[in-house]
Amino acid sequence: MTPTESFISHLIELRNRLLRIVLGFVIVFFSLFPFANKIYALLAAPMLAKLPVGGQMIATAVTTPFFVPMKVAMLAAFVISLPHTLYQIWAFVAPGLYAHEKKLMLPVILASCVLFLTGMAFAYFAVFPVVFGFMVKSAPAGVAVMTDISQYLDFVITLFMAFGLAFEVPIAVVLTVRFGWVTVAQLKEMRSYVIVGAFIIGAIFTPPDIISQFMLAVPLWLLYEAGVLVAQFSQPKANSIKA
Repeated sequence: MTPTESFISHLIELRNRLLRIVLGFVIVFFSLFPFANKIYALLAAPMLAKLPVGGQMIATAVTTPFFVPMKVAMLAAFVISLPHTLYQIWAFVAPGLYAHEKKLMLPVILASCVLFLTGMAFAYFAVFPVVFGFMVKSAPAGVAVMTDISQYLDFVITLFMAFGLAFEVPIAVVLTVRFGWVTVAQLKEMRSYVIVGAFIIGAIFTPPDIISQFMLAVPLWLLYEAGVLVAQFSQPKANSIKA
């Protein structure tokens, strides 16, 4: 096979994998769309629980009551179809990996999905009550807190992504060591920079209260340490020969 034919075959394979990812997402989305309002009610529960008695959320645009639940259904479809998406990505890159690297595919896919969902669950059950409680209590006297549902959705998606990606840190650490890009010793030397970076990320992606910043920064740092610990047992030997 000539280089040109090889390149074209890779493009065709990439196209097929992307189509499968989109198809999987679309199927899940249309399955969830009839329940979009109920899914949004579940998503809004942490905020509604912190509002004063009689408090409610509002929609300031004509189309918001329709499009916001639809976006929530899309978010749920993304989460549910995530294992399928990650599998398609790995299936595309797997032919270019060595035999011992291919063995990592299934554990990495499973661990990535579990950690991302764990990060989202941590945000929903632990962070949201603290953040929303702080914001409601911080409102000046005489100010009624009535959050727009569209702005609320944007806010929670940001936190979901921040915590979901933060919980992927152990996977990233283990893979960088496993592929020989860095060593465990180098990761340990970067510990102080990681701690500072974790608190910077916490300050960027969370509200200005110190508690929510710590609730992102501390898990991010601990997950990095967990990744370093696991990487010690998975780093390739210096004299190993790639299969």
